[in-house]
Amino acid sequence: MLVFYLLYTLSLCLGLLCVLLVGCWMSRWQGGFSWTGSPLQFNWHPVMMVSGLVVLYGLAAVVYRAPFTWTQRKLTWKLVHAGLMLLALVLSCLGLQAVFGYKQLLQFPHLQSLHSWVGFCTVLLFALQWVLGGAGFLLPWTPLWIRQGLKPLHVWTGKVVLVLGLISCISGINEKLLLSASNSTAEPMLSYPAQVRFGNSIGLMIVAFGLVIFGILSRDKWKRPQPSDESEHFFILENGV
Repeated sequence: MLVFYLLYTLSLCLGLLCVLLVGCWMSRWQGGFSWTGSPLQFNWHPVMMVSGLVVLYGLAAVVYRAPFTWTQRKLTWKLVHAGLMLLALVLSCLGLQAVFGYKQLLQFPHLQSLHSWVGFCTVLLFALQWVLGGAGFLLPWTPLWIRQGLKPLHVWTGKVVLVLGLISCISGINEKLLLSASNSTAEPMLSYPAQVRFGNSIGLMIVAFGLVIFGILSRDKWKRPQPSDESEHFFILENGV
């Protein structure tokens, strides 16, 4: 399990680095942050989306894979998983509010780019995923056959949300760099390569984070051991699994 812990530590470091770099980008080149009706409100958008839709979401997706959790009650880690996902969803919604409020302030139309369409649909799918997952796996009276049927869909949809989140954030970085260039009358994009390189580096960090998370998810031997079919219903009733 040494490889798992190395990859998990790497994912934590990459995730933290992604958030810090986005924050530095918004502070250094985009003027900082505000939530008082100024155009700087937009700068919360990339920070919230990277933090919630990518980093926290990805880390919550692999929380079951940690071997030290396998000997503990699964219900406890279901609640941890659901709580982290809820926090990720809240951050994502705050990220949407930041950009919607910014555009409303400047009277810009909403949802005009492919990036915005993909990002908005990703958050909607994320919200639906969380509601169905909570109802299907946390409510003790949910029939076993519903849990069994919902689980493959829940796993597949979870991976789809992560992929779409990665796409949304990478395309958002590219869009922000292009808009910064088009809004600058004094400097073409190539005249401030430091910001371009910094933004592209963030994109590569996000890709690397996603690859590590999918690497962890792809290893079957790191899945939590499941009870047998005959005893699963007993575990659900007695242990909340």
